[in-house]
Amino acid sequence: MQLYKSRGFSEYFGDTFSFLKANGSHFFKHYFIVTGVFLLILLVFGYFVMQFYTEFLTSTLNNNSTNVFEEYMNNNGGLFILFLLVFFIIALFAGVISYGYMPIYFQLFTKNSGKNFGTSEIVNAYKKHIGKLVVFMLAGILLGIVLMIPIAIAGFLLIITIVGFLLLPLLIGLVMLLYTGTLIEYLEGKKGFFDCFGYAWKLITTKFWAAVGCVGIFYFMSYVTQQIVSLIPYIFGMASMFTTIEQGNNDPTQVVDSMSIVMMIVFFVSFIVGAVLGSIVNINQGIVIYSLKEENENINTISDIDLIGSGD
Repeated sequence: MQLYKSRGFSEYFGDTFSFLKANGSHFFKHYFIVTGVFLLILLVFGYFVMQFYTEFLTSTLNNNSTNVFEEYMNNNGGLFILFLLVFFIIALFAGVISYGYMPIYFQLFTKNSGKNFGTSEIVNAYKKHIGKLVVFMLAGILLGIVLMIPIAIAGFLLIITIVGFLLLPLLIGLVMLLYTGTLIEYLEGKKGFFDCFGYAWKLITTKFWAAVGCVGIFYFMSYVTQQIVSLIPYIFGMASMFTTIEQGNNDPTQVVDSMSIVMMIVFFVSFIVGAVLGSIVNINQGIVIYSLKEENENINTISDIDLIGSGD
């Protein structure tokens, strides 16, 4: 499949699914190999967060004191803060690794004219770009702080009306596409971060509604799908818990334990489904950006002309 290709709105959708059909197994196989360790660490941290919440809730139910949380923090405050700090650092690093996977994969996919590469090539690409990924993370956070006010205002104006609320995914799609386009261009190594951000905006505005609309719709479909999938174990778990209560088992500790199991299952399912769906949305963004780059730079056209010249 050719990534550098001029596309319209419907082709953004069609080629995303075509890419998944032809290369999805290869993409996700190496995605979980490369990011699996970090995802597992986050799952383990999530488990301990649930354990903390369960312990706190049980203490609250078994103790009529209103200062349970204060007492708990006095006894475990240092450990809790350290836990949150380590979790934040690992989550931030894992997020960068996960977010950088699609741009790196697409870069190798283009370089090798398909999926003729493996984990070692992907890891080497990460090593090559690790500095840029760190700079992107830090600069992206600073840029996000600057953009937070206009984005919040735009979001507020959209949600106060029914029609505007329906357009909210487009605002989210615009922000996502700007950051993804910036990272893809930044990893090319030809421009600085802010120049890449400006170029990403230039690309998007050439087909603004088609590009932003497609990504916004993909995000909305991903969000709804994740909520539905996460809701299934929650419904079964809550039904089981209420059945236990109706049978006369009113022990607060057992009720909390049942609820914590439900929350744990929902968390695990949401986490894995969210990772997969998030990657699919990233693939769609990559398809859109590569298409816009082709229309602005004629990369594939120039390459074909060079091949014809070399054949002569």
